[in-house]
Amino acid sequence: MNQSKPIFISCFVIFVLLFSLTSVSTQEVEDEREFDYAGGGEKGPGHWGDLKEEWSTCKKGTMQSPIDMSSERVKVILKSGDLKRSYKPCKATLKNRGHDISLTYDWYDLELHMVHTSIDPNVTNKITVIGLLYKIGPPDPFLSKLINNITSMADQLQERDMGMIHPYEIKMGGRKYYRYIGSLTVPPCTEGVNWIINKLIRTVSEDQIKALRIAVHDYAEMNARPLQPINRRGIELYGPNPMAN
Repeated sequence: MNQSKPIFISCFVIFVLLFSLTSVSTQEVEDEREFDYAGGGEKGPGHWGDLKEEWSTCKKGTMQSPIDMSSERVKVILKSGDLKRSYKPCKATLKNRGHDISLTYDWYDLELHMVHTSIDPNVTNKITVIGLLYKIGPPDPFLSKLINNITSMADQLQERDMGMIHPYEIKMGGRKYYRYIGSLTVPPCTEGVNWIINKLIRTVSEDQIKALRIAVHDYAEMNARPLQPINRRGIELYGPNPMAN
């Protein structure tokens, strides 16, 4: 059985959404001066683990992200239900972090990360990331609502109150998704992150990509961390069970 077709998680601009009851900044570094994505630079991905002692996991970790989802280790799991999401509308802040654009609750090809954190003390892996992949095509409706504000913040580290936005406006579609345990893709590269990658590739327009590209700094043209070793990790592909009622 052909379990999956190759999915290349390589993107030019990452549009990150953060859903949290606690500060995600306590997990993920936001100061763009501390690291970058230049392959041969002193602060590039290959050196993240050497820049600070607390970032050593970026170098020594065995469950790092991103990984190649076309691995032969993918295990197909048939399920009766879809991926469940439960959100409420809330105030959102749009922020230019220099290396990416984030929409925090109190997008060349594109990958969107929806980062969720839990305050439940009984939860072991407190961070879950839902990843959506995009290709060039018709514009994305949700991104269209934000694009004017993103453009006006071009090349500036600032944030802006966006009022009430409902996360359900981010359309996922499809009934298949990958799941594996990985890490944050920026320092400190914290491990134990639940990664869920939607198999359906959605579309974003060239104009939308251009607007995002202009908004981030020139050095971040390739703001995707290189693929990391799988190290015998299991990758699961969930899909609908045709025998389910």
